[in-house]
Amino acid sequence: MTSGAVDAARNILTGLHEVMASRQHAQAKLNTVVEVIGESLHSEVCSIYLLREGMLELFATRGLAQEAVHVTRLAIGEGLVGTIAEKIETLNLAEAAAHPDFSYRPETGEEKFHSFAGVPIVRRERAVGVLGVQHVERRRYEEVEIEALQTVAMVLSELITNAGLIDDEDAASLDPAHNAPEQLRGLSLVKGLAQGTAVYHQPRVTIEHIVAQDTEAERQRVILAFDKMREQIDRMAGQAEFGVGGEHEEVLETYRMFAYDEGWTRRINEAIDSGLTAEAAIERVQQRTRMRMRQIDDALLADRMHDLEDLANRLLRIVSGQIGTAASLGLRNDAILIARNLGPAELLEYDKRRLKGVVLEEGSLTSHVVIVARAMGIPVLGRVRGLRGYVREGDMLLLDAEQGMATVRPSPGAIEAFEARFAKNREKQAVYASMRDVEPVTRDGTRIQVRINAGLRDDIANLSLTGADGIGLFRTEFQFLVSATLPARERQTRLYRDVLDAAGSKPVVFRTVDIGGDKTLPYLRHDDGEGEENPAMGWRALRVALEREGLLKVQARALLEAAGGRELNVMFPLVAEPWEFDEAKAVFEGQLAYLRKTKRMLPEAIRYGVMLEVPALAEQLDILAPKISFLSIGTNDLTQFLFAADRSNPKLAERYDWLSPAILRFLRRVVTSLEGSNVDIGVCGEMGGRRLEALALLGLGIHRLSITPAAVGRIKDLVGKTDLGEIETAMRGWLVEPPANLRETMHAWASARGLLTD
Repeated sequence: MTSGAVDAARNILTGLHEVMASRQHAQAKLNTVVEVIGESLHSEVCSIYLLREGMLELFATRGLAQEAVHVTRLAIGEGLVGTIAEKIETLNLAEAAAHPDFSYRPETGEEKFHSFAGVPIVRRERAVGVLGVQHVERRRYEEVEIEALQTVAMVLSELITNAGLIDDEDAASLDPAHNAPEQLRGLSLVKGLAQGTAVYHQPRVTIEHIVAQDTEAERQRVILAFDKMREQIDRMAGQAEFGVGGEHEEVLETYRMFAYDEGWTRRINEAIDSGLTAEAAIERVQQRTRMRMRQIDDALLADRMHDLEDLANRLLRIVSGQIGTAASLGLRNDAILIARNLGPAELLEYDKRRLKGVVLEEGSLTSHVVIVARAMGIPVLGRVRGLRGYVREGDMLLLDAEQGMATVRPSPGAIEAFEARFAKNREKQAVYASMRDVEPVTRDGTRIQVRINAGLRDDIANLSLTGADGIGLFRTEFQFLVSATLPARERQTRLYRDVLDAAGSKPVVFRTVDIGGDKTLPYLRHDDGEGEENPAMGWRALRVALEREGLLKVQARALLEAAGGRELNVMFPLVAEPWEFDEAKAVFEGQLAYLRKTKRMLPEAIRYGVMLEVPALAEQLDILAPKISFLSIGTNDLTQFLFAADRSNPKLAERYDWLSPAILRFLRRVVTSLEGSNVDIGVCGEMGGRRLEALALLGLGIHRLSITPAAVGRIKDLVGKTDLGEIETAMRGWLVEPPANLRETMHAWASARGLLTD
C-alpha cells in the first residue's frame, strides 16, 4: 500500500466531512463530493447513481457528460453499475470493457476510460445507489482507496436518505426478491398452518447515525464493547459444554482468536478515525469481511469468516445497546419468528398468544426446541436455506408446515386461498374439539385409550380441553432443559405434585429424565471429556441417570413425595437390557424405603414401565414382562434405530415410512410376545397422532395411544368410525403378503370406508 494511496484516502474523508457540514442543498453536496473524490484519487471520472422508481439514475458526475445527469438510467443488473447494486458487492477492474456485464451508454461519453471501481451505497442492508470512479489508464485501485470509497458510500447513504433523494419503497424494489412474493422450501418440523409478520429472534441493528460528532467518545464506546464481548466469550469458556473438547472447543478458540485479534480492532479504530460512529465503523469492517467471504473457495476458511461475521454482530448489538431478543421487546402482533436456531428456553420466553409459528435456517426433527414447540402447538419449518436473505423484519408470512413451505410477501390471492384453507382447518378443529366428552369407542365396541404427551405445567390444561384419558408421557426433562442449573429436589417435587393435582383422577405417566443426545445440558457433561460422534445412540437417557446415580435418586424421591397418597406411574427411557430396568427400579425402591423410615406419606401404588425404543429389548421381553406393569413403544427413536437412519438428517427424514412392513411386522411381533401377560402395551410418539398410522396401530392390536394434544380430536373421530375386527383382519393379510406400497394400499382401504377426513 503506497503512501500516496493513504494520503488520497485521508483527503477524501477530510473533504467529505467539510461537505457534510456545509449548508449546501443535497444536489450541490453530491456535486461537490464527486469533485473531492475525483481529485483525491486523480480519477478522471467519479459518478453517483441513486435508486429512483426502481432504476439507477445518474445523479452527479465529474468527468462524464453533464447532459447525462438525471437522464442516464440503468436497470437493476444492467451494466457494471447495475451489477454492483444487484449483488451488493464491489467491483475493481483494470479493464472495464472486458467484464461480461459491461454496458456502454454513448450519452455519457465514457468510451475513453478503461479502469473502473464501484461500491454499493447501502441503507438498512439494501443497496440504494452506486458510487463509481474511472480512469483513462488501465489500473486496479488499491485496497485503501476501495475502503475509502466504501466509507464515503456509508456517509452518502445517510445524506441521501435524510435529503429524501430515495425512499424505502425504492430501496426495497432494488431486488425483486425483496418485494415480490417468494416461496421458501424447508423441512416440516412441527406441522400446522400459521399467518403473521416476520420477527427476527435477534433483531437486526439499524445504524441511524453514520458520522461521528466526537471521535474519542466513539473510540471509548468500542473499547468498552470489546471488553464486554471478551468477558462473554471467556464466560462461555467456563461453561461445561465448552470443556469437552472437539467441535465446541474449536468454535470457542475461533471466537477467542477473533475477539482478541489486534488487526480487527485496529481496522475498526481506523474507521472511527475517519469520522464514523462506533456502529458505522463495525459495519464498515463487516462489509470488508463480507466481500472477502464471497471470494473464498476454501470451506474451512469461509466458516472462519462466518464466525467473524457472527462475532461482529454480537459486538454491534453490544455497542448499540440492542442486546435483547425479540421476546424481551414483546410481540405486538401475530408473529412468525425467524432465527438461525433456537433453544427451548428461548422459545418459552415468547408470548404464546402472539407467537404463531417459527421458521429456522437450521433445526432438526428431534431437537428439543421442536419437542417444546409441538407441546405449545406452534408450527415449525426448518432447514430453510438463505432464509435471512429473503425475509425482512415486518414481512407478511404464510407458514404451511404441512407442506414444508413458507410464502413471503404473499399476493392478495395467495392470502385469500390460505385463509380459506386455514378457516377450513379451524372448522375441522372445532368439530374435533366438540368431541371432548366423547369416549373413543370403536364401532364394534372396543374402548381405546387416547392420552396426551406433555412436559410443561401449562400442558395439563389440555386434559380437560381435549377430554383425553390421561397423560401417557410426561417428559420430565423439560424442567432440566430450561434451567441454568440442575433443578433442586423441592422444585421437582412441586412440579410433579402440581401435575398430579391438575390431572385429578386421570393417570399420569412420568418418564424419568431423558437428557443427552441432542438434549445437552451446559451443567452436565461427560466425565471423560470426550464428544460423541453418534449422540442419539450414545450417553443419554437412562444411561446417564444410572451413571449419575445422584441425578436419578433426587428425581425418584421427588416423584415419590409428590405422589403421596396417590398412584405413581413411572417409566424408564431407552432401556436396552432387563438389568438396566432392575437397577433403575432399585433406586426408586431405595428411596421408597428411606421415606418409609421417615414416616412420609407414600404412594398408594407404584406401577413401573419401560419405553421400548431399542430393538434389542424386544428379544428379551419374556424376561422383562413379569417385572413391569406397562410398556410404551417410542416410535420416533425406534424407527431410526431399526433403519439406522438419523431422522434429523434431511436426506433421511422422509426416506423411511412408518407404514413400512418392517416397522409394522416388528410392532406386531412385540404385541404378540406380550399376549397373555398382564403388561399394558401402548404407543407414545408422533406415529400415533397421524390418522392412517393410528389406524395401522389399531390393526396391530395396540389399544393405548399417547399423542400430541392437537391430535386427540381427530384420533377420537377415527376410533369412532373404525371397525376394529375389520382392520385387524386386513392388517394380518397385508403383513403376510405385503403389497408393493403398503401406504397406498392402506390409504385406498381407509378412504373407501370414510376413515380419512384430513
